[in-house]
Amino acid sequence: MDYAGYIDGQFVKGEGAAFVVENPSDGSTVATIAGLSPDQTGQAVAAARRAFDKGDWSGMARAERTAIMRRYAEALATHAGRLKELAVLEAGCPLSSSVMFAQVQTPLRHAAEIPDVYMSMPEIEDNPLPMHERLGMAGMPMQSIRRYLPHGVVSAIAAYNVPLFTALWKVIPALVTGNTVVLRPNPLTPISAMIFAEAAETAGLPPGVLNVVIEGGLEGGQLMSSDPRVDMVSFTGSVGVGIAIAQQAAPTLKPLVLELGGKSAQIFLPDSTDKAPMHARVICVSHAGQGCALGTRIFVPEESKAEVLAKAKSLLAAIRIGPANDPATETGPVINETAVARCERIVADAVAAGATVVHGGKRWTDIPGGHYFEPTLLDLPDNANPAAQEEVFGPVVSVIGYRDLDHAIAMANDSKFGLSGWVHGADKRVAVRVGEAMRSGSINVNNGVTSAWASMGGIKLSGQGRERGPEGIRAFQQVSVLNFS
Repeated sequence: MDYAGYIDGQFVKGEGAAFVVENPSDGSTVATIAGLSPDQTGQAVAAARRAFDKGDWSGMARAERTAIMRRYAEALATHAGRLKELAVLEAGCPLSSSVMFAQVQTPLRHAAEIPDVYMSMPEIEDNPLPMHERLGMAGMPMQSIRRYLPHGVVSAIAAYNVPLFTALWKVIPALVTGNTVVLRPNPLTPISAMIFAEAAETAGLPPGVLNVVIEGGLEGGQLMSSDPRVDMVSFTGSVGVGIAIAQQAAPTLKPLVLELGGKSAQIFLPDSTDKAPMHARVICVSHAGQGCALGTRIFVPEESKAEVLAKAKSLLAAIRIGPANDPATETGPVINETAVARCERIVADAVAAGATVVHGGKRWTDIPGGHYFEPTLLDLPDNANPAAQEEVFGPVVSVIGYRDLDHAIAMANDSKFGLSGWVHGADKRVAVRVGEAMRSGSINVNNGVTSAWASMGGIKLSGQGRERGPEGIRAFQQVSVLNFS
């Protein structure tokens, strides 16, 4: 790569340590990048600060700013082919995977729709003062309104599994609401981030409004979380890093949006257990299980468990493993060797705690240099098993039996995570009641939705704040109350 950053409207070469972006399918080198130095990241923060404090972007009429962001979305869409290519090369997402929609088509659609959501929301709202307060202490009529204003400089730190989508959830809402942004992609999948910069050039964003920093280490990211010139941090990634970011942001009390890990439950009602085997397969072919909201804990009636496991085993055994660029591949690689080792460790811990490996359970080595783990089906004796409590982020699915629906709900809620939950049932009234009893940021009954109009976010260790939807836009705004007579 010729450039590793975009600062104050200029593409810049990195002055920091070089690092390699690896193709997870075969270990080959996608790119060698000279990353930005911490000083250059500081320059990006300074550029964003100047651009915000100047007031031209934040003070622009929102219809005008939204028009620019519509052009920005159009500019991103012209790179759809390149973004798909990079999802294969950087992230190892198979061409045939349903997650490819989340890699390219869905985020590009959301980029075009987020301005519509924003324009549907009021800039100001009346505070409902009672009549005696509206008359005022001295008989002078009073009014009170809420204004929604940008925070200022936003640090946007994206994840590796769906790099475009997790960056876009931050960049577009932050910009359309008048903030300025410093975007840092995950160093495992950084190349697509420069397309955000190219789109900024095409759409005519003012210098400093959007800045991109690529680095192989941690110093720049730590600066983006701790620098007093940064007003807000939005991060998608692991729980451990999310906690570190919260600690770094704490001295300056920066508001945070953290979309972290998950261990989502899928409860199958007795009238729908026949659907469970296919959902087990879906997890393994959905980008090799590298999705934080995937329902990797499958709960079925105890008396149906053996049949579900047998049918799921048959489906998983037929999955074709291979490189992401092969259209016949169904399960591709995980991101790197660390991810393979994590899968191995958690499966071993699960077995030590009483689980049975029904299918898979080990690394797949047919392609030298690649990072593969077999689609794996575990029969868990209970929800306390490590495989039911730890996020694997790999193609590993667990089946757990329940005595009755109260037992299923209790186990589903027995988790330190709370990002997403699923209920499958022909009796929709019962299914909805079960969903209402689950503790999770999102609940999906018989189907799910990924919409620019509907928010997503976690509770407990799955994070805080919301992304997408009106709440995801308001997250990038602060409330100012104006009282006047």
